[in-house]
Amino acid sequence: MHSKQVETQFITAYEAHSDAIFRYCYYRVFNRELARDLTQEAFMKTWKSLAAGSEVRNIRAYLYRVAKHLVIDHSRKRREASLDEMSEQGFEPEIEEREAIEIGIDARSAIVHIRRLNDIYREVMLLRFVDGFSPKEISALIGETQNVVSVRINRGLKQLRSSLESEKSV
Repeated sequence: MHSKQVETQFITAYEAHSDAIFRYCYYRVFNRELARDLTQEAFMKTWKSLAAGSEVRNIRAYLYRVAKHLVIDHSRKRREASLDEMSEQGFEPEIEEREAIEIGIDARSAIVHIRRLNDIYREVMLLRFVDGFSPKEISALIGETQNVVSVRINRGLKQLRSSLESEKSV
């Protein structure tokens, strides 16, 4: 591919996917600055790969794979802070309206419950319901069959329902 074609492919990918990659990183690290850094690093690695002549057939899937590995690497290097610790450090979403605050509280509660799921269910649940991927797209991203992805989503939903029901009964 010509360098101009690579540059165009990269710019198009950045414009189309940078917000989604940021969200993907953010909902895994819960730190805006770190999510921005990981997003930037994902695009830099992608740029280097494209510039080196690597063929990338599905740039969206490639970006998510790079971001996933960066998040994993980060979590291995540093122990994750709990949501309570982050709240004590002043973490608060930037929301102004009352309705948006209520939705934010519900979303945070759901994310807390999703974070409690087994790893194999958590990943597909976030990809499906936060990032909006179809089971087929998730299958391509994580290297599992579409059937395995669907089963994990269903089992994740069952665990999530169970967790929410046990919280209500307390």
